Amino acid sequence: MIVTENLSKAYNGTTVLNVGALEVPTGQAFGLVGNNGAGKTTFFSLLLDLVQPTSGHITNNGIQVNTSEEWKPFTSAFIDETFLIGYLTPEEYFYFIGELRGLNKEDVNVFLNGFADFFHGEILGGKKYLRDLSKGNQKKAGIVAAFIGKPKVIVLDEPFANLDPTTQIRLKKIISAYKENDAVTVLISSHDLLHVTEVCERIVVLDKGAVVKDIKTSRATLQELEGFFAEEILNVPGED
Repeated sequence: MIVTENLSKAYNGTTVLNVGALEVPTGQAFGLVGNNGAGKTTFFSLLLDLVQPTSGHITNNGIQVNTSEEWKPFTSAFIDETFLIGYLTPEEYFYFIGELRGLNKEDVNVFLNGFADFFHGEILGGKKYLRDLSKGNQKKAGIVAAFIGKPKVIVLDEPFANLDPTTQIRLKKIISAYKENDAVTVLISSHDLLHVTEVCERIVVLDKGAVVKDIKTSRATLQELEGFFAEEILNVPGED
């Protein structure tokens, strides 16, 4: 379970995130949506101990993430291309991540075979460094790396961005398969309301760093979210 308590983050006196209480149960496919600057990436950065909270804390399966590293062996993430090691080939990177998670090269190769359609012949065997791949292919490599080693908590920030439509559909199938595992918690942020409602069973909306909606996904969820953001447009000063 992911538990947030009195969590806030401020930069130069400006609060960008303020979440009093938020719990994500084990096994839940959790979606985080909001406009740019809403605090989505800040929340994930705090969850992964990439930045320090101004107040409060997050616990990951009972471990406070900013005071212990014991959560790292069972947690994986892909936020952006900075998570990659650019001077490695995709294969070298996958083997490196696999070694960190107790897998040998043969284990990793077997694992990668399951992603042949997702890679679409564009990742493995090309002898390119990760830094030389397109943004979309870098994202493919980073996402797949996040699944290596059977992590219990998987964090993906904007996983559908920069992916072509076919790859987006394949990614939704991959995430949907993982969310069937009650022992795996998947947390996703996205600007794509359709995709996030299709793969997440619960969606939280952030606005100016605060939780403004917490929705159990249903057939009406997409319409509810679209209505919320349409209302946001109408409430912008100067907009007709």
